Amino acid sequence: MTFTVRAPASSANLGPGFDSLGLSVPLYTTVRVTPQAVTEVVPLGPELAATPADESNYVYRAMQLAARRAGRPLPPARVEIETEVPLARGLGSSAAALVAGIVAGNELLGRPLDTETVLDVAAREEGHPDNVAPALLGGIVVATLDRLGTHYVRLSPPAHLGVTVLVPDFELSTSKARAVLPKEYSRADAVHALSHAALLVGALAQGRLDLLRHAMQDYIHQTWRAPLVPGLSDILDEAWRHGALGAALSGAGPTVLCFHDTRQPTAGLHAYLQGVMARNSLSGQVMDFRIDEAGTLVEPGPS
Repeated sequence: MTFTVRAPASSANLGPGFDSLGLSVPLYTTVRVTPQAVTEVVPLGPELAATPADESNYVYRAMQLAARRAGRPLPPARVEIETEVPLARGLGSSAAALVAGIVAGNELLGRPLDTETVLDVAAREEGHPDNVAPALLGGIVVATLDRLGTHYVRLSPPAHLGVTVLVPDFELSTSKARAVLPKEYSRADAVHALSHAALLVGALAQGRLDLLRHAMQDYIHQTWRAPLVPGLSDILDEAWRHGALGAALSGAGPTVLCFHDTRQPTAGLHAYLQGVMARNSLSGQVMDFRIDEAGTLVEPGPS
């Protein structure tokens, strides 16, 4: 029987929550699986035109991860893949593909893995849980990965908290964005990161929207990545003057995320962000989103 898995995009770090904090964004990677006698992998749409149409496809390899953890062979199937998540933009495209694939493989096997195991498989493959946790669970998730497992707390988004994203029309690989980070940090920077990450989680848990601008300050990765994203420093310093509750580089970038109050208009924030792009000779999109609370969904039959 055919089934469909839909996994959302995600925005990781949110400033100081490096490799540990993220939220779910309603742009989706969809995997449609139909059991049959032979395996077929079918990427659909222009976004996936350059991806492999065979078992080396990342989504299918993710399905095999589920089979390996379950200790069972993966049954043959037709696997159709589509995505709305822009690639290499800092919106968790690889995490959405990974989670969708693991969940699809688990479903094809009859669900031998529980949610915690699925998350652990995804986090270990990705190397950190900041994107895969919200992609799987939805909402806002703080998570850690250690030798004993993947541990998380999921938060429902505070009332009236919305997301505005600026998605530039250029790609930035995670490997390039990680390569600019220093190998060591000062004690002062470490204390700054710990205190602000703690404040950010507390503010999100209690709905303290007034604290987000202060809590989202970061010296661990945004300072070093700013030269790779023209206009980022201006946005981090000034977006609050134009209606943002706080701003951060989304994952490794180049997308920039701003929180906004859904009771307030965002036209001024949009105009400011578009102006930053224009001043830096960039093009791109500015979009408002709610935070996806459903996470990855499995639905029977064709979507």
